[in-house]
Amino acid sequence: MHALLTMSNNHSRGDGYQPARAARKDQKLATRLKRPSTPAIILTMSSQTSTPLRIVLLPNPEMPKALQLAGLIGDRLSDAGAAVSTFISQTSPLAPSPDLSGVDLVIVLGGDGTLLRAGHLCAPLGIPLLGVQAGRLGFLSELTESSWEAALPRLLAGDFHLEQRMMLLAQLIQDERVRGEWDVINEIVIARGRIVRPIEVRVDLNEGYLTSYIADGLIVATATGSTAYALAVGGPILPPELRNMLLLPIAPHLSLDRAVVLAEGASVVLRAQCDHEAVISVDGTDPIRLNENDAVRVTANQHSLKMVRFGERNYFYRRLATVLHDNPALKQNHHD
Repeated sequence: MHALLTMSNNHSRGDGYQPARAARKDQKLATRLKRPSTPAIILTMSSQTSTPLRIVLLPNPEMPKALQLAGLIGDRLSDAGAAVSTFISQTSPLAPSPDLSGVDLVIVLGGDGTLLRAGHLCAPLGIPLLGVQAGRLGFLSELTESSWEAALPRLLAGDFHLEQRMMLLAQLIQDERVRGEWDVINEIVIARGRIVRPIEVRVDLNEGYLTSYIADGLIVATATGSTAYALAVGGPILPPELRNMLLLPIAPHLSLDRAVVLAEGASVVLRAQCDHEAVISVDGTDPIRLNENDAVRVTANQHSLKMVRFGERNYFYRRLATVLHDNPALKQNHHD
């Protein structure tokens, strides 16, 4: 268990300074990044994005490297004049969430799982995320242990672009009433439970019958999720800027075995029909058991996941090639 800790004494200014949240295009923000034998750097506000002045760091508390990087990055940003705080989360599902009111940017330190959890906090508030890889798999992260230092001047100058990724809204319908709803970044899965037998999943599209699957389950994914679980079961890879919904069965038996790509405006209703356990899971979280006659409605979300990017806009394909060539998720060295 990790205690809740908001580190503001070392990472925030104590002189009563209140930084402005907006600036003219020609306004210049002078900051000093402390480096040995390095002169002061003058950072200029971008006309495209505004400089993040209040920043929260969210490291994965179970990764020592993430905690170490949070300290280094926090000190550097604080020296440059930003108001920075670090939130060390607890592992309990009932643990409190960080107060993100008035925050300009959240920097996430960890792997893709850490970034997904932070995305669920930030997307409804419209707060951009910047991922720094500290885990095995950092496909969604923008920076690494070796690149973050060079990127900070560009971050504080507003020299970056925001990538907006489509999210889904999943609603659990019981007795024609919404009993629960979730924001979806990667995918929602409806699947069999502990009993190893397939289930039947009926799919209605825009209030009309589409098809039924006999399978271990069905994935409804975003373009972001097309490189996650959907990729593992043979789905297509969608570029992150696409605003589409992807339907993909898991181990189908005598059923449609191809992925179906739907438009952003689609409304999909899923119903599991079986005499044993069926569950749903959102972005890999703990499964929720479905009752008989339950339905799951999936639509486009009004919120988007905003991610800070520094590189060229075709970065996705270069990173994809690197990940597929040398899978960083492997725990064992394949050369052994």
